[in-house]
Amino acid sequence: MLELAHFRQGHEAYAMIEDAIAKFKQAIELDPENRHDALWCLGNAYTSQGFLSANAEVSAEFFTKAGDCFEKAAAMDPANESYKRALEMSSKAPQLYAELQKQLEAANENAMLSDRVEKKKSGMKKADGASDGYWSDTTYDVLGWATLVAIGFGIAAISK
Repeated sequence: MLELAHFRQGHEAYAMIEDAIAKFKQAIELDPENRHDALWCLGNAYTSQGFLSANAEVSAEFFTKAGDCFEKAAAMDPANESYKRALEMSSKAPQLYAELQKQLEAANENAMLSDRVEKKKSGMKKADGASDGYWSDTTYDVLGWATLVAIGFGIAAISK
């Protein structure tokens, strides 16, 4: 379900990740001493939520939760290199998130500037609040970065 969420947009993706989190938590509750794999998956879900969040404080909470999950998984199975790599990558997630937000802000400014130039060229003015679908482009950008991070975690897991 978590992988499928990366093919969805906005609220639908977020809702699918929430469902995946609930299922991972249920799996962990069944056998908390031996479900390091479910902890690793839960950490990946929290990481995805962090990258989808527009609020830096909320995303930091998700990244912290993800790091805790990866740390517990690595403690349960210290020989698993995927867990160690995931823990290492989760410590870099806030920096990646900040860079992503900077790029989204720059893209927003460029889109607004481009829109103004286009308006001047065409001589047409839009009503205040109208949009050319910018938010859908932003959503694609955020989901693209989140997918890239998820692919990175997947490659780390597969390389084990």
